[in-house]
Amino acid sequence: MKQGKKIKMPVKDTPSLDICARPRRNRKSRSIRNLVRENWLLPEDLVYPLFIHVKDHDEEIESMPGCRRWSVSGLVEEVRRAHVLGIGAVMIFPAVEDSLKSQFAEESYNPRGLVPEAVDALKEQVPEVSVITDIALDPYSSDGHDGVVSASGEILNDITVEVLCKQALCHATAGADIVAPSDMMDGRVGAIREILDEEGYTNVSIMSYTAKYASSFYGPFRGALDSAPRGGDKMTYQMDPANSTEALRELILDEEEGADIVMVKPAGYYLDLVSLFRENTDLPVAAYQVSGEYLMIKAACESGWLEEEKTVLESLLSIKRAGADIIITYFARKAAEILNQIRG
Repeated sequence: MKQGKKIKMPVKDTPSLDICARPRRNRKSRSIRNLVRENWLLPEDLVYPLFIHVKDHDEEIESMPGCRRWSVSGLVEEVRRAHVLGIGAVMIFPAVEDSLKSQFAEESYNPRGLVPEAVDALKEQVPEVSVITDIALDPYSSDGHDGVVSASGEILNDITVEVLCKQALCHATAGADIVAPSDMMDGRVGAIREILDEEGYTNVSIMSYTAKYASSFYGPFRGALDSAPRGGDKMTYQMDPANSTEALRELILDEEEGADIVMVKPAGYYLDLVSLFRENTDLPVAAYQVSGEYLMIKAACESGWLEEEKTVLESLLSIKRAGADIIITYFARKAAEILNQIRG
């Protein structure tokens, strides 16, 4: 049987369809893709959250592989390394000894406490980096809640706000550039703004956790600080994950009370809220990629199921694309290293 003649296929596409629009023309090379790219992720977009403790050495955090509890000296060196990569802001969270925890969280406004010591060291040795401090009582509370707990188990709003004001003033006095109330008590932004202004700290900014949800993704963070509630949950003050319109009310209140930056937490599973905020405020919008989101990515990558560098950047870029101006992430240093390599 005679062998059939081979047909030589054309090297180039032969138009067979009547196509006018060809979006792929804007994807045909890296240089073209860069020209038309709508969103860029930069090290300057990132805030690096860091855990500190009173010990004189650094230690790995079991619940958050790749993260550490830093001594004050270790913290300074890590912030130096991050700054070289282009990260301009850090947020610090203290692991407080049990002996210092109490019902009214008095240690939260101790001027010789761990956070004031760390802020002072950073402002003295790495002054170019902005320091953000967490304003909440859970690391200092013997009850593990963000607010003062009554004998009946109620979270007392107004008494808590009074303590938060003392804490914010303490941190501002130590040199904090931004205080970030994460407690979700009513009226705390306005009260903090008032006390800071009265005491002459008009240049200290407030980054409010405007929509902080009662999320299941905070577990590793609580393990890092041993700050889980000793009883009950946080549903009476953190937001219901089912709600989004409610977040707009919180946004309006925070704007009226004097917030400089508003935040959505968590980030990755609440991108609709990030977009909603972007559409409804002229203030900078921050989003917090929380410990559970971090750990999910780390676990999948360490198991070989995902490629870490690409996954990290894609997760952060999705938050930027949704409308966030500022991204708080435990991947900040790693992401900055990758972005610097890409930029050459």
